[in-house]
Amino acid sequence: MRENDRVTSATRQPETPAAAVPPRLIATDLDGTLLRDDKSVSPRTVAALAAAEEAGIEVFFVTGRPARWMDVVSDHVHGHGLAICGNGAAVVDLHGGPGAHRFVKVRELARKNALDAVRLLRDAAPGTVYAVEQTYSFNQEPAYPKLHLEIPDRLAPAEELLGADGPGAGEPVLKILAYHPEIDPDAFLTVARLALGERATVTRSSPSALLEISGPGVSKASTLALCCAERGISHEEVVAFGDMPNDVEMLTWAGQSYAMGNAHPDVVAAASGRTVANNEDGVAVVIERMVAERVR
Repeated sequence: MRENDRVTSATRQPETPAAAVPPRLIATDLDGTLLRDDKSVSPRTVAALAAAEEAGIEVFFVTGRPARWMDVVSDHVHGHGLAICGNGAAVVDLHGGPGAHRFVKVRELARKNALDAVRLLRDAAPGTVYAVEQTYSFNQEPAYPKLHLEIPDRLAPAEELLGADGPGAGEPVLKILAYHPEIDPDAFLTVARLALGERATVTRSSPSALLEISGPGVSKASTLALCCAERGISHEEVVAFGDMPNDVEMLTWAGQSYAMGNAHPDVVAAASGRTVANNEDGVAVVIERMVAERVR
C-alpha cells in the first residue's frame, strides 16, 4: 500500500535473469509495479496477464493493499480468483467482487504484539501515530493524517482500538500502520525494526514515513510460499515483480525477480533482474517475452 508519489523516475532497459526452469506462477505487486501512477491497468498489461494465464502461468497479485481496495484488479484475477493482501496477512478470493470478497487465509497480528509495538515505537520515535487495519474495518487515532481514500470506522487512541473490548474486538488485526511526520522513511524503518525485534514484521511501501507492521514472520514472501506449496510450485518456478521495501523478501525468494525502473534502491539490490518503470508497462514487457519463449 502506498501513496501516489513516485520513488524515482529512473528508467532502464529490462535486464533478464537466466531462467533455470520454466515459470509456472507470476507474483506481482500492484502500486508502483503493475499499476500506472493513475492506478490504472493499461490495455497492454491486461493483454499480457491474459496471455500468461492462457499459456498456463498463474498470476497472483501480491500487495500491501487491503482486500477492499482490490476492485482495480478484480476483473483480472482469472480462474483462481485469489490475491495476497495486507503484505501477506490475508489470502482473499475476489470472485465475489468489491465488498463480497472471501478471506481464504488470515495471518493475524496478535493484539498483545500490536500493543507492544505501539508502546515500543512510541518510546523509540515520539510523535508516532497509528491506524489499525482489520479484515473488514479500518480505525485510526485522531492525529493520524488523511493518507488513505476512506473514512475510518472509529477514531480513538491505538491502545483503545487494540484493547480486548475495543472496536472490532472479534475481528482479526491484519496490520497496524505507524506514521511519523518528520523522520526520514528509511530511518524510521530502521528504528522500528530495532525497537520491535521479533515481535512483529515491519516494512514500508509508501514514499512517506509510513510503516506497515504485521505478525511475526508474515510477509508477502512467506504467504506466497504457502500458496505455492499448496499448488506444488517451487520458488524456482516463480517470477516476481516489485518496487518497494515490502517486496524485497518476495523478490529474494522467487527464482526470477524484477525491480521496476522506478524501484527503491533496496529492491534493485534484491532483484535478479530489472525492467522499465510502471508507467512504461514494465511488468507486461517481461511477461510478453516470457510467453513468447514458452510457445516457441
